[in-house]
Amino acid sequence: MRLILVWLVNACALLAVAYLLPSIQVASFGSALGAALVLGLVNTLLRPLLVLLTLPVTVLTLGLFLLVLNGLMFWLAGSLLDGFVVGGFWPAVFGAILYSLFSSALSSLLPTGEAR
Repeated sequence: MRLILVWLVNACALLAVAYLLPSIQVASFGSALGAALVLGLVNTLLRPLLVLLTLPVTVLTLGLFLLVLNGLMFWLAGSLLDGFVVGGFWPAVFGAILYSLFSSALSSLLPTGEAR
């Protein structure tokens, strides 16, 4: 149940990012749900491999390259879906930053399920 709630929260966070940044467009809430799912899958499956491969650059830049990597993942998700459009690299980086901030803030409001 919590997984579905986090998915819905991530879709709402994506809609908020699209509202704030004009170069990121989400067609509908269904598109936001699909984009949140694709972002979750890309971050789960592809991101660990890319973090490992780019570890020397990440160490050299003191971790700032992870922002670039997050932006590339966001841009990739935008290029895979029709209802989710990201206007370029820098909007993807700023969108990824806002998306992670909104997503973590909204996810912290969800109940953890430990109080039983």
